[in-house]
Amino acid sequence: MSHSRIGPATTRRHLVANVISRALCVGVSDRFQVVDRRENGDVVVHATVTRIVPTNAAMAGVSTATSLGASLVAPVPVPRLPMGLGGLAVEAEATTRDGKQAGAMVWAKGANAITTSARVSQVGDAYSLASSFGSDFSKMLVTGKTPYKGLPKFPSSQKIKSSLGGRPKYPACERFGRSPGVKDFAASQFGLPPSWTDKRPTVVGQWSP
Repeated sequence: MSHSRIGPATTRRHLVANVISRALCVGVSDRFQVVDRRENGDVVVHATVTRIVPTNAAMAGVSTATSLGASLVAPVPVPRLPMGLGGLAVEAEATTRDGKQAGAMVWAKGANAITTSARVSQVGDAYSLASSFGSDFSKMLVTGKTPYKGLPKFPSSQKIKSSLGGRPKYPACERFGRSPGVKDFAASQFGLPPSWTDKRPTVVGQWSP
């Protein structure tokens, strides 16, 4: 009997993929009922991480130290150093039960020095961007329109509850774990790796809206 080993790089990639699944599951819950088993769903959503641009963990550490040092002098937000920024690319598709495409998106984005917190992790930026992708694709599925036009809308109460670590609207979303919420936000301010606050769930499987 052979045994496969999951190394640190694979674990980090799974962490990013899990955040995407969690964000998609919570996002589509605004319109669809989410079920556990593929055969019970009318639409199946599948997302694939096609590329993770690694964050330079050392530069992220320097940025965090610089920001924390500046905050002790004056309470003014300090942009991170614009070097060693990471990124994320994802492809996603929603298909009906008979295999017809109901929606698709090819998405890629890089971190920026202003809004993306520096975290001492090779997937720090990809982790931060993962929920953005999940939000964009789920908005497209829920509204049937591009998520990039129009004025931003206030998130639904179930989204707010889930983002703070509360119970998701549908039990099927529990397989991706609950958002670490405020705990992770606090950790990000000190540059701590996302794996410190967001633990990989013990059960991972298919789900469909």
